[in-house]
Amino acid sequence: MDQQVSTQRTAGPSADEMRRATEVLRVISESYSSKMVGQERLRTSLLIGLIAGGHILLESVPGLAKTTAASTLADTVDAQFKRIQCTPDLLPSDITGNQVYDASTGSFRTVLGPVHANFVLLDEINRSSAKTQSAMLEAMQEHQTTIGGEVHRLPKPFLVIATQNPIEQEGTYELPEAQMDRFLLKEIVEYPSPQEEFEILARIDSGVLDPERHVHTSVTLDDVHLLQDVASRIHVSPAIRNYIVGIAYVTRNAAPYIGEEQARYIKYGASPRASIAFLQASRALALLNGRPHVLPEDIRSLRHLVLRHRVLLNFEAEADGVRSEHIIDQIFAAVPTP
Repeated sequence: MDQQVSTQRTAGPSADEMRRATEVLRVISESYSSKMVGQERLRTSLLIGLIAGGHILLESVPGLAKTTAASTLADTVDAQFKRIQCTPDLLPSDITGNQVYDASTGSFRTVLGPVHANFVLLDEINRSSAKTQSAMLEAMQEHQTTIGGEVHRLPKPFLVIATQNPIEQEGTYELPEAQMDRFLLKEIVEYPSPQEEFEILARIDSGVLDPERHVHTSVTLDDVHLLQDVASRIHVSPAIRNYIVGIAYVTRNAAPYIGEEQARYIKYGASPRASIAFLQASRALALLNGRPHVLPEDIRSLRHLVLRHRVLLNFEAEADGVRSEHIIDQIFAAVPTP
């Protein structure tokens, strides 16, 4: 039985499965675009997270439709969506849930917190305390919460979309490295173009962006499970795997490859979670592009998403105005492409 399951797991997706997955992705993308204007990179990142079963950290100034994007995706796939506004006084139990005394029965009953949903938006996660941030670790890593000694499994799919505001530092708590490493991707959400902003105003007048107006549910959770299953069987050649491992290695031993002058800015290199993230995200990206196999270009296009929160720079880099994306580009230039 084990051998049979292993063989089935390694078998690539069939042409029919690829067609079905492509159709599901087309429907999701069209429904998403019916309410969202532009933000194609954000759409791609959300879909990669959904397909790969990973979590996403979004960084941007307020007002760039992060909440709208998350809720629209949840509406599209008929999933449960919860938004948690993080504040300094937010308690771990406010996220995971608590036991409440029921006077009518004389016993305690468990009330599950908002993290028990398919899509969870943690708005301004860096405003919550370190204790509250750590409450998400078990949920994000183990897909479960423990309340009163009892384990409660989270629904599938489970996707955490956390946001942080880079322009306000007062009353914020910097995310620890262990917490950031649990995010599959980190996306920087940019301002819309003038044309896109004009279209936003037009859609506001037409009522499309009314908070009470939801997109038509088009995709079931079974369709999402199909996407995840097909993506898990996308072929990744040994050469691509060696490429991924080589990149992760150079982030930890950069000096011989990019020179001492640039390597001195690196405080910590990427953990093995980066290699796993490249493997999972590249499969999802290949599926988004309708391919049953991963190309080196998939790895390169994901480099900033996967590494910008894992290749950590020191204070000297900040003083010199060196960004992690610059170091990441130098690392990729130093590693031969297969």
